[in-house]
Amino acid sequence: MPHYNVGLKDRHLLLGLFALLVACAPQAAVPLPIAPSGEGVAIAVYFSDPQSPAAHTVRGGPDARLAAAIAAAQVSVDMAIYDLDLWSVRDALLEAQQRGVLVRLVVESDNLRRSAELQLLQAAGIAIVDDRRREFMHNKFTIIDRQHIWTGSMNYTVSGAYFSRNNLLHIDSPALAENYLAEFEEMFFGFDFGEFSPANTPYPSLDLEGVLVETYFAPEDGALRRLVGLVNAAEESIHFMAFSFTSDELAAAVHAAAVRGVVVRGVMDEDQGLHNTGGEYFGFMEAGLAVRLDGERGAMHHKVLVIDERIVVTGSYNFSNSAERRNDENLLVITSPELAAEYLAEFERIWELALP
Repeated sequence: MPHYNVGLKDRHLLLGLFALLVACAPQAAVPLPIAPSGEGVAIAVYFSDPQSPAAHTVRGGPDARLAAAIAAAQVSVDMAIYDLDLWSVRDALLEAQQRGVLVRLVVESDNLRRSAELQLLQAAGIAIVDDRRREFMHNKFTIIDRQHIWTGSMNYTVSGAYFSRNNLLHIDSPALAENYLAEFEEMFFGFDFGEFSPANTPYPSLDLEGVLVETYFAPEDGALRRLVGLVNAAEESIHFMAFSFTSDELAAAVHAAAVRGVVVRGVMDEDQGLHNTGGEYFGFMEAGLAVRLDGERGAMHHKVLVIDERIVVTGSYNFSNSAERRNDENLLVITSPELAAEYLAEFERIWELALP
């Protein structure tokens, strides 16, 4: 399976050709099925729901929004995805390539070997780079037309979109897209994964019409330091939804926040909470914190913090040592009370179903 690991001269040539494609492409607005929310910036979040009718038909979940966005792409679709077996996304990528859109993927090697959908995309001539490392290429993001970012906790799988709890976030911002494109092309052209990935995000902090958006990639950007700082600065409340929580440093900050009177509530994946080596669930329980295990059959796969009902942390980054030090991950910190309210509503839905 080819790596597409080209030399510097070829890399500059490819980048130049891509820039020419972008410059010559039609500039009409892409008609995405997304309503603006937040404080003047186009941002929307979609949640998978194993309790919904969509889970019974396996149609119409968050993947339908992403597939529609890919179907509307005019120039490019760049995707870094841990796993993919959704026919909706597969078919949208194939159709985009057939109509002349530049489609490129970076994937996790283990899943490339076992995913029939990824192998079909590769056989169709779509350029796919896999990491070929023991550690995970764990990202879950898509860049469309160098303007639209789709990220969150959702793998592009039937399980992720329909049978587990996940979030899929869309933000319309060319500057944010530059951040993600820089990370994507490190992996695609330079084969820079994990500890070899440079810290070169063009715009680490963006003010998108009143919404502050911070971008972190792991392991290079020190995401854990920022998360600990956010928890240490919490004044009123911390809500978290965690698939894996094994970070002692972050857990210590949560405990300290509770001691100083901050309201702490959390929901953790049941299997991970009970059986994950080094997990923090039992420590939270012994300290008397309001933490529950999810009560559904699928995974509680979110990686979300909501601080003081106004700051949202989301992305592919589990609260774990592997996410901080070894895997390729992405994380957004978004200051928006409106977006926080949407994530808190999701928290309350899961909390009511969770095991007390």
